[in-house]
Amino acid sequence: PGFVLDVFARKSLWEAELDYGHGTGHGVGAALNVHEGPHSISPRWGNKEVMMKGMVVSNEPGLYEDGSFGIRIENLLETTYLNEEDNVAYDEGLNEGDEGYPEKPAGKKTFLKFNKLTMIPIQKNLIVVSLMTVDELDWLDAYHEEVYSKVSPLLEEGSPGLVWLQKSCEKIDRTIV
Repeated sequence: PGFVLDVFARKSLWEAELDYGHGTGHGVGAALNVHEGPHSISPRWGNKEVMMKGMVVSNEPGLYEDGSFGIRIENLLETTYLNEEDNVAYDEGLNEGDEGYPEKPAGKKTFLKFNKLTMIPIQKNLIVVSLMTVDELDWLDAYHEEVYSKVSPLLEEGSPGLVWLQKSCEKIDRTIV
């Protein structure tokens, strides 16, 4: 259930004794409404709907200081299987136990992961580099590399959009303190 995942999203803020007063994510796309279920990622224990392959969920952690500022990065994610053979079996309509379904050793589970659907650079001038870990900076650079590789082929060479994308997806300057 999403309330289990919510803890991971808030971990870094909690370590700084901070939090945000909304859910981390909600379902998207079933009926073109906002905050669709049945799933969500939030601290509300009442929603025990498990995440399943194919579900789209928002990822929108934030930080707000009353009367001063608020920051929220919102992206959409697709829930899918970690192992590609499980995705193939699902796409072929196979269920666990069916002939052709990938066999797993006793005690092995089928794990899920999120694929990023939103491909837009994160605004780097809002980042205080000195507060980020090397792993976080590496993630950001890898994210921007993925955005560039997927979006740049859709833009005309030399276009203002491509120029903006190139600049926005440059590796973050780690010498800024």
